[in-house]
Amino acid sequence: MSVVEERAAQLFPVLDKTQIEIASRFASGPARRFGPGEALYTIGDTGDPAWLVLEGCIEAIRRDGIAGEALIHRHGPGELSGEVNQLAGRPSLASGRAGEEGCLALPFDAPHLRALMVGAAELGETIMRALILRRVGLIEEGAGSILIGRPGSADLVRIQNFLTRSGYPHLVLDADAEGEGHDLVAQLGVGPADLPIMVCPNGSFLKRPQDVEVAACLGMAPEISPDTLYDVAIVGAGPAGLAAAVYAASEGLSVLVLDERSFGGQAGASMRIENYLGFPTGITGQALAGRAFNQALKFGAEIAIPNCVSHLDCGGDDGVHQLVLAGDERARARTVIIASGARYRRPDIPGIEAFDNVGISYWASPIEAKLVQGQVVGLVGGGNSAGQAAVYLAPFVERLHLVVRRPLEATMSQYLIERIASQPNIEVHVGKEISSLEGPGDGSISAASFRCRTHGEIVSQAMQHLFLFIGAEPNADWTRGCVATDPGGFILTGRDIPGDARTPGNDAQSLETSMPGVFAIGDVRAGSTKRVAAAVGEGAAVVAQIHQALQAAR
Repeated sequence: MSVVEERAAQLFPVLDKTQIEIASRFASGPARRFGPGEALYTIGDTGDPAWLVLEGCIEAIRRDGIAGEALIHRHGPGELSGEVNQLAGRPSLASGRAGEEGCLALPFDAPHLRALMVGAAELGETIMRALILRRVGLIEEGAGSILIGRPGSADLVRIQNFLTRSGYPHLVLDADAEGEGHDLVAQLGVGPADLPIMVCPNGSFLKRPQDVEVAACLGMAPEISPDTLYDVAIVGAGPAGLAAAVYAASEGLSVLVLDERSFGGQAGASMRIENYLGFPTGITGQALAGRAFNQALKFGAEIAIPNCVSHLDCGGDDGVHQLVLAGDERARARTVIIASGARYRRPDIPGIEAFDNVGISYWASPIEAKLVQGQVVGLVGGGNSAGQAAVYLAPFVERLHLVVRRPLEATMSQYLIERIASQPNIEVHVGKEISSLEGPGDGSISAASFRCRTHGEIVSQAMQHLFLFIGAEPNADWTRGCVATDPGGFILTGRDIPGDARTPGNDAQSLETSMPGVFAIGDVRAGSTKRVAAAVGEGAAVVAQIHQALQAAR
């Protein structure tokens, strides 16, 4: 049963007279009357408000395939249109038109919708739940953008992963199978080198787009004005960065969040986190990060993803920090939080780059699970993320070879070790490493060689895919020369900052770097506990220190 069928009352709540009166106080303008069939909003339009129906109805319509359309719902009196994009004023994923008798409706633009959620907590909870569930429904129904390509191809998988991790609905059509996708490719005269094609919500086409182009097509990243001065700019939208965004924005600070990929960080790729407080049955990293992302939007944080920070300008002496972005754009803030996390290392295997994006993956999501179904796969890594990935993938694959340098007890939580031991198709190779990969030359893998680290014996093992979850190195290159780091490149804070790196007269707070007003939290910080809960805790704690820094600067 789909979420639309199972939770219809929560997706489309009907406000009573008292609730309508409360909501009307937050409207962004007077009620407007629309004639029969008149458009209130259109797919791809930016900044369209949500509408509270007072009389008549609004028909919410989604795209069905390339040229068709399908009715999502008829919003009657007391119902509010829209979904999560209306919280941030982003392009609409649906269109709305007045019903046969027309309608009278109150508008709620993004700032006023957020004000309603914060100012009327109980009603705001009802509306927030509805907006989130509607996004889930759009994802289930394949609304939004359309991808046309060859299933399993590297670029198609990359775009699918980007959209999935960003929480954006999309539909995939096979370019080779008979139907709309095949017909459109033929009509456009598109060759294999131009696949996949992306059909944007506004009807425009992109050939083999990069993630930044996909984001621009969907209006995901707002324009950042160099004239705007934020209270805090957060680089990194993992658990630490999102926690900081939620707490800072909820306390009235103006917040900008930047990330070059998608929200969630490494945790967002985990298919099951079972030791996070408050979720006894576990929660996926995507779900946890998605909830935090929506919370940040609710409180007014401005989130620009993907948006690459090339470097931190450490030459300013006016108390204003500048982040230099791609294209030499700049973002200005009174304080900066470095929450850019860490990335998995790539092992020293000759020619490994030839297998990237085809035979090698750095996370395990439903997309990868479908891609490797019934295959023999390898997974390198002994941490909790590797253990979670192994347990998740095991039911899909014929056999999974887990390659680790040390016994699992040294690096992995016991509950994951027990789960792995209970899976008959997981074979653990302790004290081994992968020394070489073989393939037909198209980026796919046919076999891997395992080398014993103690005795040097090499054994070849047939496999079709390799997952890498090994070690971590900080995503901190963009801060080079501005803040003190340990020998591994992790950022030093507080008392760990050596005396010769301290700014004279500045006693750095516990999460503050050697550069006053710049803070580091989460996995990128030297000495941090590499756990989701610890990252969230630092995200909350740093906001109190931000307040102190802002107060001192006044």
